[in-house]
Amino acid sequence: MTTHNPSLTNNPDLDSWIAIADDGTVQVRSGKVDIGQKISTALLRLVADELAIDPARIVMVSADTIGGPDEGMTSGSNSMEESGNALRCAAATARAHLIAAAAEELGVLADSIVISDGTVTSRETNRSTSVQELQGGRLFGIPVDPSASRVAAAQASQVGSWQVPADLHDIVTGRHVFVQDMTMAGMLHARVLRPPHRFARLETVSLDSLDDFAAGNVHVVRDGSFLAVAAADESVVITAAETLAAALDWTADRDLGADDIYVQLTSNARESLPVVEGIPVDQPVGEPPVPPDNARAVLSARFERPYIMHGSIGPSAALARYADGMLDIWTHSQGIYPLRASIAEALSMPPGDVRLHHRPGPGCYGHNGADDAAFDAALVACAIPETPVLLKWTRSDEHAWEPYSSAMVMQLSGAVDKNGRITAWSHESFSDTHIGRPRTGIPGEGPARLLAARYRAEPVREIPPRPIRAHHGGIHRNMEPLYDFGTPRLVKHLVRDLPHRTSALRTLGAFANIFALESFVDELAHAAGIDAVALRLRHLADPRARACIEAVAGRIGGLDAIGDGTGRGIAFARYKNTKAYAAVGVELTVDNAARIRLARSVIAGDAGYIVDPVGVRAQFEGGFMQAASWTLFEAVTHAPDGITSRDWETYPIMGFDAVPDIETILLNRPDSDFLGAGEAVCGPTAAAIANAVFRATGVRARRLPLTPDMLRFAALA
Repeated sequence: MTTHNPSLTNNPDLDSWIAIADDGTVQVRSGKVDIGQKISTALLRLVADELAIDPARIVMVSADTIGGPDEGMTSGSNSMEESGNALRCAAATARAHLIAAAAEELGVLADSIVISDGTVTSRETNRSTSVQELQGGRLFGIPVDPSASRVAAAQASQVGSWQVPADLHDIVTGRHVFVQDMTMAGMLHARVLRPPHRFARLETVSLDSLDDFAAGNVHVVRDGSFLAVAAADESVVITAAETLAAALDWTADRDLGADDIYVQLTSNARESLPVVEGIPVDQPVGEPPVPPDNARAVLSARFERPYIMHGSIGPSAALARYADGMLDIWTHSQGIYPLRASIAEALSMPPGDVRLHHRPGPGCYGHNGADDAAFDAALVACAIPETPVLLKWTRSDEHAWEPYSSAMVMQLSGAVDKNGRITAWSHESFSDTHIGRPRTGIPGEGPARLLAARYRAEPVREIPPRPIRAHHGGIHRNMEPLYDFGTPRLVKHLVRDLPHRTSALRTLGAFANIFALESFVDELAHAAGIDAVALRLRHLADPRARACIEAVAGRIGGLDAIGDGTGRGIAFARYKNTKAYAAVGVELTVDNAARIRLARSVIAGDAGYIVDPVGVRAQFEGGFMQAASWTLFEAVTHAPDGITSRDWETYPIMGFDAVPDIETILLNRPDSDFLGAGEAVCGPTAAAIANAVFRATGVRARRLPLTPDMLRFAALA
């Protein structure tokens, strides 16, 4: 088990995690929330095994800031390592406590006690009690013991088994209540009226009179350039928003510009830091290493990725109510405690007077509009106290106003020496920040990351992002090769004055970095006349990494040219060099119109001790499909006066007809730690597709997305 667990450090009390109700059901709390990955299913199984209880008797309590543990963000593929280990220890501590209490009550030795589905029996006397009699309705009042003896993998009955997640039936049948579906007595619906672009501010409202709105029981809430309408009938709200939007005059001292984003990324002002063993350091940025004179191949290449968005199928929403000095918000945020602190600071309220309740919403794997919608709803609710307000973003809002994942440029160079070893490796990444979530820390920084706070009558000052110094942080995530390339030269560039607000999207900078790294390894292999799989294995000592690559290579088939526009490609990475391992193989065809069709894919992943195989397989396959969509279809577009990719026509995503056959191989390691699986497959997917395109066409495509136009551009380059 991981020795340091921030979840336990920040929430040491057993009562933060587990409670036993009067009826004997076990209530389980986690600060990690379900955003489509079904983390609650895996956590439930761990608790069920540790307490030897039927999973049907476990209630997973929705995360909130009232009594639930503060586990920060549900992000970074950290949930199993943090919450999984924490709850496993908490349940083991609870089991030990129940056994000790039963031994005392029954007058026997503790080692004679057996727990089975809530019944606690002494093998010595055959007398029994129950968990509800021992603990029902009462606090444990003890800390979690990190060293508590846990159930071994060989004795686990729930871990590794299949059971239908508790909410899946309602999701499939349409009865599931998402935050967008919530209702409360007297509730109002609300919409926000947006500027044409992020630099515009509201000058005037030219409507002759707002009396008609008031007469129609439509509330107009204005705070500087933040403007919203609310009413009991949602259709009335939509009509009122359209009417009011036509009467607004906006002004701006700058626009989004029309300059090539890839030129801006490498020419704008920036902060540059070398990265040593995955961590940025305060040292001069040196020159790229000189390749050996007798090298078999010497190459350099530039890879580019556009801004992309989360593209949540359902636009963001939140419900808020302000009453008796307390603000309650129901939100699909991935970080309810940091969001609470940011909203409380923005509204000058004590954090304890702001209560956040997580409710399911559209999954996004990153920082979409959820946090901003929560603050929008809070502003409207505070202006109309004692009244619940359900505020929904529109599709245009979501596409145009969510924080994007930054466009990136990666410049790589390297060589293959006479012995067939890769050397003189250099990798530079140019990007805006990938860390823009509302967080605590510097005063004002949390509110500055809430969209509406920038448009209020007293707007917060935007704080320029600082270079992230964490191991495999935002821009430099997975820039460091897991391969042995000697001493690589790695440089991260945090670029300033770019046109869009950016933040976290699944994998942060790793998707683009792995796309570049694994494509370039393939290029070096081809230039040196070495098999691409053999070259990778030659530089990998880690047997778990090698096992993933060998599993995929054995199933996808050879990488030699097949003909008829068909090609195969392979790529590999270990997410953050500390999480799950994943190799991806792709077979595809490219037709005469330069359209790519994915035929099949093979994924091999090692996520350590796998608690929920179906869930991990879904994470790997879902990660593949999302990354394939980024690779083939997705790009944010803009004109000087605003975002132009505001719907599914102008921002296409992968459809069902583009999904290939997928074979997933899970390399389970029951004696290992949990390894975060949610983001492991994305980067290798892009590189595997690009490498397959080369084998199908002879074209090295280095700018995403790989649309027909982009492939034709690459062919002429």
